[in-house]
Amino acid sequence: MKKVKPKKSKKWFFVIFGIIFFFIITYFGIYLYAKMQPKLPITGANGYHLYDINGDVYTASSNKSVDLKDISKDLINATISVEDKNFYKHQGFDYLRIFKALFINLKSGETLQGASTITQQYAKNLFLDFDKTWDRKIKEAWITIRLESHYSKDDILEGYLNTINYGGIFGIENASKYYFNKNAKDLTLAEASMLAGIPKNPSQYSPLINEEKAKNRQKIILDTMVKNKYISQDEADNAYNTKLNYEKSEDSDNLKMMMYYQDAVMDELKSIKTIPSSFLETGGLKIYTNLDIKAQQVLEDSVNKNITNPDIQMAGVVMDPKSGKVLALSGGRDYNKSQYNRATMAKRQVGSTIKPFLYYSALENGFTPSTTFTSEKTTFSFSGNKTYTPKNYNDEYANGPISLAAAISYSDNIYAVKTHLFLGDDALPDILRRVGINEKLNTLPSLALGAEEINMMDMMAAYGALANEGYKVKPYFISKVTDIDGNILYEYKPNLENILNKNTVYILNELLTTTYASEFKDYNVPTCLSIAPKMTHKYALKTGTTNTDNLIFGYNKELLVGMWTGYDDNKDVSSKDSSNLKNAWVDVMENYLKGKDDKDTWYKTPNNVVGVAIDPISGKAVTDGSKAKILYYIKGTEPSEVKTSLDDSVPTVKLEE
Repeated sequence: MKKVKPKKSKKWFFVIFGIIFFFIITYFGIYLYAKMQPKLPITGANGYHLYDINGDVYTASSNKSVDLKDISKDLINATISVEDKNFYKHQGFDYLRIFKALFINLKSGETLQGASTITQQYAKNLFLDFDKTWDRKIKEAWITIRLESHYSKDDILEGYLNTINYGGIFGIENASKYYFNKNAKDLTLAEASMLAGIPKNPSQYSPLINEEKAKNRQKIILDTMVKNKYISQDEADNAYNTKLNYEKSEDSDNLKMMMYYQDAVMDELKSIKTIPSSFLETGGLKIYTNLDIKAQQVLEDSVNKNITNPDIQMAGVVMDPKSGKVLALSGGRDYNKSQYNRATMAKRQVGSTIKPFLYYSALENGFTPSTTFTSEKTTFSFSGNKTYTPKNYNDEYANGPISLAAAISYSDNIYAVKTHLFLGDDALPDILRRVGINEKLNTLPSLALGAEEINMMDMMAAYGALANEGYKVKPYFISKVTDIDGNILYEYKPNLENILNKNTVYILNELLTTTYASEFKDYNVPTCLSIAPKMTHKYALKTGTTNTDNLIFGYNKELLVGMWTGYDDNKDVSSKDSSNLKNAWVDVMENYLKGKDDKDTWYKTPNNVVGVAIDPISGKAVTDGSKAKILYYIKGTEPSEVKTSLDDSVPTVKLEE
């Protein structure tokens, strides 16, 4: 029998050998080409320095970077053990780990394992954002190769540990100070294993946010250290059972709420197209923000003093209405416990704080402060046998006609719905779009009572147009960004557009002072009368209350402050919560504006506007002996004996008792 030569086997051998040889040549060729490239300037990379409105540094991501020799060996071993156990053996990519993770993920149909090395993670940290595009991933891979080609493993590890995110605190030295008030070199095994667990998911594994999850993560890290022979089982058990005391340094206390401002700054930074995506192109960034430390301190002090319910959440924004500069911000009670920024991210029902825009539209369409509707229990009837029966707070009604001024003072819901129906479905959405609220809003009658959900920053923009006498403003955090050498990469250019009539805005602003005016004490009381004794300045002010939300927006020409309290799970709020919020708001305004004169903070009456003493409820000009409130009118529209009630124009049904 003739023996067959194994030609096919030989052929496949050469094919496989050729493929392997090609990949080896390509692999070394890429690394050789990377070696020939200029050395990446990573010193100070991923460093951003933030400046307040006065040009003073208030935080920096890499202001406390340290040499590797000044970092606890336990922290280094814990990090390598859990993040990249083969760090000192590979050249940037752990191929066996990649194939293993790929196999497990394909088998499960889920992303259960990642395979990023420390070098890859460091390359990612050299970018401003973490977009998951192919272009981005290719750039990261190339930077990984260049890092491995030019720097020692110790250099890479040192850079990584000085830039990694430990729960909003960047760099191990900063984190050591923040969590334990000590230098990174002095961390114990227990402390090191706790900190090493945070970067995987800072919002989950920070011990200040969720200690139970943080301890579970610490256990995993200690177990990997035992497995990789860095420590013994006894050492791991002792470290796990050690009770940790979180003794933050004194200068970290101001991060309790200010970190929300910093997060908002970083979010805005990522949206600026002229900023390079990689820190390597800038050597770091200098970010000049609008943060006013005084305003931030006043905001935090006011919240801590007045919001006494420990379970309720809050958001607050302090803004210069002339420019849109956000001077202070808090997105929650305590950044350590929750990093969710309720000021910039949440959408909540705004309640009666929407009414000033309805009434601006009304004034624009012929209403005056004296225009009346009847305030009584009412069902509104619509086609298709549909009805709507709103109620006033505490079921308080005049059971007779009331002026627009009184409707604002008491936040009368019946008057608001009648106005909305009289003006037509589009009037309120149109004015809201004009002042910068671009939400798609339902035009049901309940829109007049703020039943729609709107973000607080959008509401601040809208109120800004009232506070600055008619100009559209955009709230912003960053005024300028430069590279590390001071070359300007971005500078904010305000574009103020006149969108509202100055005369009408002035009349509305004066009407919003009725919310705390004692002249309106009658069958009802003004919504903010309780805080009037605290006021030494004149403010335009409006509150809003729903079952789940309390809001307040108030201003003069110098300052606009908006605040919210409520629960993340939409539990009902109480009247005490509402009262606390009003007191917090007035404390912010009064403490920030202390020493300023009303001449400098309130608006000058326009030439075409006249003040008239009126009866608060009826809206008629006063007669002898009547209590009066000075309200303002376009000349020629002052009160007369002519009937100003518009009830007959609205389809309603009076509810009989």
